[in-house]
Amino acid sequence: MPALQRALAALLLPGALALAGNAYAAPTQTPTWRYAFAVVANVVTEPGDETTLQRLIDAIGRDPQISFLVYDGNIKGPRESCLDRLYERRHTLLDASRAPVVFVPGQRDWVTCGSSGAGGYDPVERLDFLRQNFYADAKALGETPLSLTRESEVSRFRPYRENVRWQVGDTVFVALNAPSGNNHYLNAGGRNGEFEDRVIANGFWLEHAAEFARRRNARAIVIFMQADVFPEREERNDRFAWLRFHRAPRDGYAELRRSLLKLADNFRGPIVIVNPDEARLPRGFTIEQPLRNEKGIRIANVTRVAFSLRDPLTQWLQIDADMARNTPLRVSVHDVPKHLPLLPTQPQPIVPDMPEISSMPDVTEIPGMQQAPDLNAASSASGSGVSETGMFGAPPASGASQTVAPPRPLMPPPWIQQQTPAAPSN
Repeated sequence: MPALQRALAALLLPGALALAGNAYAAPTQTPTWRYAFAVVANVVTEPGDETTLQRLIDAIGRDPQISFLVYDGNIKGPRESCLDRLYERRHTLLDASRAPVVFVPGQRDWVTCGSSGAGGYDPVERLDFLRQNFYADAKALGETPLSLTRESEVSRFRPYRENVRWQVGDTVFVALNAPSGNNHYLNAGGRNGEFEDRVIANGFWLEHAAEFARRRNARAIVIFMQADVFPEREERNDRFAWLRFHRAPRDGYAELRRSLLKLADNFRGPIVIVNPDEARLPRGFTIEQPLRNEKGIRIANVTRVAFSLRDPLTQWLQIDADMARNTPLRVSVHDVPKHLPLLPTQPQPIVPDMPEISSMPDVTEIPGMQQAPDLNAASSASGSGVSETGMFGAPPASGASQTVAPPRPLMPPPWIQQQTPAAPSN
């Protein structure tokens, strides 16, 4: 543990840090920050989708308010082979984006490359190939510069170039390599080296993010990963699982959840986790608080935004931040405009009609980015969970119930305010 502390201190030296505040849309020199960022995932499933992906990236890049785009996993389809030239084509597409692009590796990008349908590659070798080609320098992909701090700057974690951190305004952003497929945990005998080493690296990177955010007086931390690390949400419905004779697989995300608990304890401001979801979501996304400690008490300053877009080729998740608002984070789904001009350098592809973008899309607001120094302490003191209305330090309403386990399925917390969308423009 002292070695980790020394590495953490070394990385936090002023000369070793590059502040990633160069947003795609340069912010005004005032204390109030207004910006937005886009998130997509699972867009390309076959070579024919590449032209449509280019159109999607172009639509996102035309919005001057969008500071960056996060491709949150799976740059290839489940039936595509993990060929070098396929990755090179997808890299070229992302690198042509007007907005900076942070690519988070997903399950299809390296974990499943060992299957016969994906070419029978060694998954660890494919991950190393991604590190050498997608994470070659200290900048994000795309035409507009965005400086990133990579975990590989710490000598002990030299291979983990995909784990990055950057800052825009009062928010610290973190990307982690945590893929679906049980986090690449292997049940075979012997040391599970890749999994075990990455667990340590991810835990250190979250610990570092908390320390960095405190020193920068950040108001919030946003974490991007490809996996849903909260599988127990579905498993709790099975009351008779103990009667089954087969042994349940080892949970590959247990250590990561413990690292998130430690992060929430070290950083008392809001922590938002963004990841794609395989389930169909009526609105395209859901907002919930799924992280619980060993006593089953919900951790109130950790919020998950899971998204599953109806058409990943023509839609993106957008989060708008305005620190002057009482509810500074707003989550919405945007569509590629139907009459978006085609890129001049590309042949005109035949694409299906896509819906017009409305003047104000259906928006969900996440209120309160203020620091909440006693948030989890109050949760533990209550003995039965946290207030349903006091996520960011606001006092609960009189008579507010204290709950440990809300009814299933998990619904958005009561502090999420719904905004009625305006009528689409003609």
